[in-house]
Amino acid sequence: MDSMRAAVLIGHGGNEAVSVAERPMPLRKPGEVLVRLRAAGLNRVDLYMRNGGAGITHSLPMIMGLDGAGTVEEADPGSRRSPGDPVVIYPIRSCGQCEFCLRGEEVLCTSARYLGENIDGTLAEFVCVPEDNLVAKPEHLDWVEAASLCVAGLTAWRMIHTKGQVKPGETVLVFGIGGSVSLAALQLLAAGGVKTIVTSRDPAKLEKARSLGAFAGLRSDGDGFLDDLRDLTGGRGVDLVIENVGKAVWPLAMRSLVRGGRIVTCGATSGDDPSADLRRLFIRQLQVLGSTLGTRAELVALADYVNRHQVRPRIDRVYPLARVHEAFDRLETGQQFGKIGITFD
Repeated sequence: MDSMRAAVLIGHGGNEAVSVAERPMPLRKPGEVLVRLRAAGLNRVDLYMRNGGAGITHSLPMIMGLDGAGTVEEADPGSRRSPGDPVVIYPIRSCGQCEFCLRGEEVLCTSARYLGENIDGTLAEFVCVPEDNLVAKPEHLDWVEAASLCVAGLTAWRMIHTKGQVKPGETVLVFGIGGSVSLAALQLLAAGGVKTIVTSRDPAKLEKARSLGAFAGLRSDGDGFLDDLRDLTGGRGVDLVIENVGKAVWPLAMRSLVRGGRIVTCGATSGDDPSADLRRLFIRQLQVLGSTLGTRAELVALADYVNRHQVRPRIDRVYPLARVHEAFDRLETGQQFGKIGITFD
């Protein structure tokens, strides 16, 4: 086989910048594994790359996509991976030599290259990655569910556990339920018995979130939001806020926290220049923590947790690769409730 089908970024703008086309098969190097993708998924960064990708070093044409799951097609003799092994893909190629890699924080690598952002990604029938970038697929998950762990699940895991340091008995507020990261956070928290309050402007999404284990759902655009939150928390506020919306909700997020509380943010879909509210920050001794994706070790820990608790990531819709433009349209509307998957059948 000399070629494969892939979603290729050929320019910037709208869907016309994304072409489903034949591309050469990736050439496997020593230490790498060739993976046959069974499923991938879309993330907000895919829209960002399509629309312009400002500030992200990349060259065109480039295969899109960060997350994926599939089976090992080819590996080195003596590799820990064998043909047919079901795996999920860690989407960062790190240098392994900088100070951050040496302490196990390859997500902070000074020369990290992200699949689908800097180099060819996972919206293709095949991809080559270093052997260490593969994690065993949880057996109870289908391919789309497994692929959703690589970005949304991993991002949520790091926000909750590594950065947020959630503890038993605490209350967590998750903004913007419906998006894949926020939903992953809710499902992981609920599986651990953590009291979780979610927000949305859509009452239907709040109702669905309750069915997934949310303690309560609040309209983030309602005048009584803070009063309702105080009622739910006995007047004290929440211990931890998980947030990826940015400017539109930042004032509410800051005012939702108990004294000494933490807010972890991984996005700014509504703007990246909110009021800092510095007086509240230092008087109440709040902590603001940034987070992006996660480490290989965190992906291993996530997969183990998902296995033990039998968590099944929420999937919104699944599209074949040939209909990737429809998948982009769905993501762009913001109407989704869960991950948007891509399959390669």
